[in-house]
Parts: sequence; structure tokens; C-alpha cells
Amino acid sequence: MTRIGKESENDPIKSIMGLLMVIIFGMFMVVLDATALNVMLPSLNSDFNSSYNTVQWTVTAYTLAQAAVVPIAGWMTERFGTKRIYLICIGIFAVGSLLCALSTSIKQLILFRILQGLGGGMVLPIAFAFTYRIAPPGKTGAVMGIVTAPMLLAPALGPVLSGWMVDYITWHWVFLINIPIGAVTILVGIRKLPKMGRQSVGNLDMLGIILAPLVFSALCYGISEGGSDWGSPTTLIGLSVGGFALLLFVISQLRRQHPLLELRVFRSMNFTRGILVQWVAFLALYGSSFLIPQFLQHAKGYTAFETGLTMSAEALTSALVIPIASRFFDKFGARPLAIAGMGSVAVSALIFSQTTSEDGLWMILIALIMLGAGVGLSMMPINTHLLQSAPKHLSGRVSALTGAMQQVMTSFAVAGSATILMSNLTNHLASVDRELKAWSSAFGNTFLVIMSLAIVGTVLALFIQRPKQISDPDEEKVESEVGSMGDH
Repeated sequence: MTRIGKESENDPIKSIMGLLMVIIFGMFMVVLDATALNVMLPSLNSDFNSSYNTVQWTVTAYTLAQAAVVPIAGWMTERFGTKRIYLICIGIFAVGSLLCALSTSIKQLILFRILQGLGGGMVLPIAFAFTYRIAPPGKTGAVMGIVTAPMLLAPALGPVLSGWMVDYITWHWVFLINIPIGAVTILVGIRKLPKMGRQSVGNLDMLGIILAPLVFSALCYGISEGGSDWGSPTTLIGLSVGGFALLLFVISQLRRQHPLLELRVFRSMNFTRGILVQWVAFLALYGSSFLIPQFLQHAKGYTAFETGLTMSAEALTSALVIPIASRFFDKFGARPLAIAGMGSVAVSALIFSQTTSEDGLWMILIALIMLGAGVGLSMMPINTHLLQSAPKHLSGRVSALTGAMQQVMTSFAVAGSATILMSNLTNHLASVDRELKAWSSAFGNTFLVIMSLAIVGTVLALFIQRPKQISDPDEEKVESEVGSMGDH
């Protein structure tokens, strides 16, 4: 591993702060855009005169595009260099943002959101792997906290800026604000980011590249179509094709010497337990993040700006909690934090399930604060735990694996939440007179599903074990661990 800068004996983190700022800028831009769009959906539905199920694909298509490219993040950085790929991805994302702003139809917007996802998909896994590699020994949690805490300001600013622009200017500016952020990131990154040494890699896994997006998109499409009829031909075809492609994908990855996704890391039972918690956590967290803005606007009648201001309570709580979580992580590991985080998410979902259109703001704020605490307590510890549960020289590949699955689970969370919501809404509209009450009842049932997922995540987190730390970071000594990983 390339050593970055001259580490100060008193403050080794200070020597890498310039690098961390470039990483933060890129992550900030991607997360800002993702969180901003949830507030926009009702406005897009009205402006384009489109159905709710169609508009939600502006979110789903974006996350599926991210999932399609995340698997090749590890191979790309090892083959062409971390710095080069990171900055190219930032550029693609900025161009995609410009085209989204120029869209004149919902189909164009979905198409250009795919381009955005192709660029933004690699940003987060590369950034986290980059951060993990340059972190001083014993300071991993603290460095991850430095990177993640400012990034959590994006979810606070995103909904507020998005809501204000939608209500008082136009939704197009939600995408245009990415352009100056992307330009600054690229210009500063060219000067500040070091060139990490390239590694010897095998040929690109073309079969994996074909199968991976087919698996994710087919399964997600099948889930989305299930909202209308779980027995329909399109639903069954989507789920069947996705399931069969998944089987082929797993077999092909296990047989390759240089796979697209390093599935052999699942031989570490501690890694497997950790990633199961992460999958459930993403379903619960992003299902909530997708539902809440829709709940505030449809069931409570909030404007987009009012929704953004209210949603900022969640993100601000996360930003306050995560530095505390990073300190506790270095001392106690991920298990107690993940348990507390998922428990907090479960309580938040329970409160939302009982909230009606007549309830006041205080109940919503309590639920949002609980959700923000859950995000702050669980996300960084689980991500870092997964990186520590595998050989350090595989951080890029493991980050690609976890990043791909994060995007898949985010897509499933959006598609699944929308499916359950619309199915419940159809039933309630037929039985009640008031539309607001129907929306409120439909959201309540959907949040009960989110609560159940969070409870499952809490139970799974009980089985996480703290991985043994490697005192010598020399990567050569762990080169052979991939084929012999067992329980840590």
C-alpha cells in the first residue's frame, strides 16, 4: 500500500485532511442528489402528468444503474488507478446532472438518471476503500467518522434545497447544483489526490458484467410489478429471470480466479453475519427515507419546502451521532452500535405507523430523530466492520461487493415500499371517503413492514463478532487469505 504524506506522531490524521476533503466533496455531491429527489417525486408526477409508479423509477433506475457499475469498481481502480477512475466518475455524474436538468419528458429524465447512476455508482465504494487504505493504524473509526459526518449534512441540505427550489424556482435546479460541486472536486482532486499503485489484475469478467445488472434489474422489476398483481406474467417473468440469472452469476463468480465480485469472502462467517445485518438495515433505512417525504406530502399535505425542512431533523441527528459512534466503534466494535441503531429504526417505524393525518409535528420529529440516530449508529460501524472482516488488500473488492449490494437493497427498498404502499392505498381508497385518511392508513401499514425488518436487523446484529485486528498492515502477508478464510 502506498503511504500518503508524513504522519505526525501527535496527529497522524491531520496529514491526510487534504485528501479527505476531496473524498468528502465527491461523496457529498452524490448523496445530496439522492436525498433531494425523494422530495421532488410529487412535483415530477404533476409536471410530467405521469403515474406514481412511473415517477418512482427516477429513483429505482438510478440505484439500479449504480448497482450495475459498482461491481467493476474494484477491477477498474486496480487496473487504471483509483485517482483516475474516481475523478472520471465525478465527471460523468456532473454531465448526467446537466442532462437531467434539460429533460423534457419523464422518459428522458429516467434515462439521464441512469447516466447519473453509472457515474455516481463507483464514487462511494471507491471513496470508502480509498479512505480505509490511507487511514493511520488504530484510527480507522475516527477517519471514517471524519469522512461520513460531513457527508451526512447532504441529507440535511438536500431535502431543504430541493423543496425550496421545487416550490419557489423549478426542480431543474436540483440537478444544476451538482455541476459546480463536481467541477471543484475534479480540479482539487487533480492536485491533491495521490496516485495509488496499480495492481496486477486478471481479464475483465464479461459474463459477470452481463449477469449482474440482469439479476438486479429483473428482480427489482418483478418486485415493482408485484404491486399490481403478484401472479401476473410480468411479475413472474421478472422474478424467474432474476432468480435464474442470480444462480448463474454466483456459480460463475466462484469459479473465476479474478471474479467481478469476490464472493469467496463469504467464507468468513463474521463477514457474512455483518453483511446480512447491512442488507436488512438498508431495506429498513432506505424504505423509510423513501416513504417519509411521500407521507408528509400526501398524508399530511405538506409543501415540498415544508417537507424538506422537516426531513432535515433526521440528517442533522445522524451528523451529530456518527462522530460519537466512530469513537465507540474503535473501543467496542460494531455489535452494540448496530443493535442500538436498528432498535432505534424499529421505534421510528412504529411511531410512523401510528401517526395519522391529524397528528401534530412533534410526533413526526420524534420519529425522525430516532431514525437519524439509527442511521448514525449503524451505517458507519457496519461498513467498517465488513472491511475489517476481510483481508486488507481486498478492501477495493470487498467495498465493490458491499457497495453493489447496498445499491441493490436500496432499489429493492424503493420498489418494495412503493409496491406495498400502492397496494394498501388501493384497498383503503375503496373503503374510506377521505383521500388523506386513505394515504395515512396505507402509510401506516407500510411502516409496520419497515418496523418488522428493523427488528430482524436488531436480532441479526446480536451475532456480530469483533474481527481480530492485523497489527502489521503489510498486504503481502494476507495475499493468500482469500482461499482459506474461515471464522475470524
